[in-house]
Parts: sequence; C-alpha cells; structure tokens
Amino acid sequence: MSTLVCFHAHPDDESIATGGTIARAASEGHRVVLVMGTDGRHGEKPNDLLEGESLQDRRRQELENSAKVLGVSAVYWLGYHDSGMTGWPQNDEPGAFMAADVHQAATELAEILLKESADVFTCYDWHGGYGHPDHIQIHRVGHQAAELVKESGKSLRVLESTMNRTRIVKMIKQMGVGDFDPDGPADDGNPFGTLEEEITMAVDVSAFVETKRKSIMCHASQVTDSSMFLHMTPEMFNMAFGEEFFIEQGQPGGAQRGWFL
Repeated sequence: MSTLVCFHAHPDDESIATGGTIARAASEGHRVVLVMGTDGRHGEKPNDLLEGESLQDRRRQELENSAKVLGVSAVYWLGYHDSGMTGWPQNDEPGAFMAADVHQAATELAEILLKESADVFTCYDWHGGYGHPDHIQIHRVGHQAAELVKESGKSLRVLESTMNRTRIVKMIKQMGVGDFDPDGPADDGNPFGTLEEEITMAVDVSAFVETKRKSIMCHASQVTDSSMFLHMTPEMFNMAFGEEFFIEQGQPGGAQRGWFL
C-alpha cells in the first residue's frame, strides 16, 4: 500500500478539490494524510459561533470531521493565517500564508512528507485553480517541498489538482446554470481552471460522490460554498464531481482516465 499526502489551502478545499480521490484511496487501503496551509480564519463567519469560539476553531473542527468521513489517517497544520482574496486588507496581516517565506514553509512541509514516507503528493496548479493567493502559495510551497524531498533521495510522484474548465463550460451550457463564465477573469485575472487538453489525468471517483457530498456537508459554516454544491440535484452533482482532475508535469494532456495509486 502507498501513502498519499494532499496539501490544501483552507478547510473545505480538501472536500471540493480532492474529496473523491481521498475517499477512493482510503477505501483501497492506502494511507491518506492531509496537510493544511492555513486556518481559514477569513472565510464566511456563521451566526452560531459559541462564546469564545473563533471561526478558525470552528473550521478546524469541521476539517477534522471531514477527514473522518473521507478516511484520512492524519492531519497536519502548517499554522499560517488565511490571507483572504486578492486585494483584501488581510493580505498584509502578520502570519498571512501568501506572504510566508516559501523556503521555510516548504522545509516544514518536506519534513512531513519524509516523516510520512509519502509516495504520491498533490498540490494545486500554477494559479491555484482560480487565482486565490493562498492557493497559488500552495503550488509554490508544494513544488519546492517536493524538490527538497527528491534531493534527500526519496522518490515522490507529484500531481497538481485542477478544475476542468472545458467540462465546466459544457456543463453550464447543458444545464443553464446562472451567468458564471469560467472563461472570464478569476481572482488573479486568469480564466478559471485548466483546459481539458492541458490536463493529464481524470480520476474516476463516481463511486465516492456520496462520500464527497457528506464531506462537504461537514463544512456547514461556509454556507455560500457548501449550499451551492449541496443544492445540486444528484444528477448535476454526479456530473460535476464524478471525476477529479490532475496535471502531472511531463505527461500528455487530454484528461485521460487514470489512477496514481
């Protein structure tokens, strides 16, 4: 059996981006480890926080609950603050992940990868899917950590989680879902996700979409994100989340079905 380590920016990213992959890997007996870059403190703040409870406290517990649903064996936190979206005042807060020293964060992550004897490692594509500064930092830190691991003599397969823009455009046209334009500028001014011709692997997680839905439900504090997905019909949810997409550098595109474990 292998060890898969998934590196994510905020609690709920693990569910939305790689929930099916994590559930599939765990169901096959592989060890799955989550590493979280930030505490999610600048997400949506619910009205039911208890006295003395912070949003990051709530989101940490939601993440732990999600991890149990997905079958995760261990969770690590790098301890950085959520940076907020591009241009928010929180970008400049002390401890914001987007401003973290990349080598320092990568060194800490590499230590986790070596401790866990990771065989496969996932981070994000070059612009974090939609340009969120913390997601972009996940890409930078993740790749530098992977290089440090390889320099130590340990082999490591690296895949970048991404969103299939071609598929999203087709789904929106088929179902007439709102006025969202994936080809329009995202948070960093670039289009949303990645074109299918540039994606190297489509992982079939259709048998795990219900587990993924339950994982998303764990993040109830993030009503705007979670409710959008949870209000999808089963048909729409399966179409949106029955496959998860990855880029592996040096491999051919076309989003061919595959599996890395």
